[in-house]
Amino acid sequence: MKILFKTSLIVIALLLGITANAQEKPLTFGVKAGMNLANFSGDGDFDSKIGFNVGVTVDYALPSNLYILSGLEFTIKGGKTKAEYIMMEEDVAVRYKVTANPMYLQLPVHLGYKLAVTEGVNLVFHTGPYIAYGVGGKRKSTKTEYTKDEKNSIGGKEDFFGDDKAKRFDFGLGLGAGAEFGKIGVGLGYDFGLVKLYDESNNKNMNAYLSVGYKF
Repeated sequence: MKILFKTSLIVIALLLGITANAQEKPLTFGVKAGMNLANFSGDGDFDSKIGFNVGVTVDYALPSNLYILSGLEFTIKGGKTKAEYIMMEEDVAVRYKVTANPMYLQLPVHLGYKLAVTEGVNLVFHTGPYIAYGVGGKRKSTKTEYTKDEKNSIGGKEDFFGDDKAKRFDFGLGLGAGAEFGKIGVGLGYDFGLVKLYDESNNKNMNAYLSVGYKF
């Protein structure tokens, strides 16, 4: 958590310092919110799940229509998986279902290019790294047994992060594109996690997102 906060403060301080000495290259602040389509790469057969993102944005203008695009966001990632086994001798079918909902504070630092289409309308393309820290979330598991006469389900929830569980720190690369209509912006993007969630597996975060934002 300290790493994320320190990095956030350093980025904001650098941008504010540069702006103080170069008023012709101002900062633009904004807010955004949207939907995620998250999954895990690596070991196992996972399905995508829906999450959401919300946060603040910072754009710093560079020469030649280039920008540093950053900010801080709260985002829910994760994935889900299921498996089914049939025990023929006992005439029982067993189905397992697991859904993970990790929550992160995430700080992207992207280099972006804004292409003016008409007055007040820009196309935006950007790419760069992100760092994230897990702040919460649950792993929900359900076991259901089916027989000819009945169905029984048991399940529970446990913390996704913690001792002997998933790592809190995440780092990866992202890319995206969008459009700005005056102060309103719409964007699509994809983040590729580069850090293994567990030492014993190759699972990493993957996340596609759609967001809508407003610039002040």
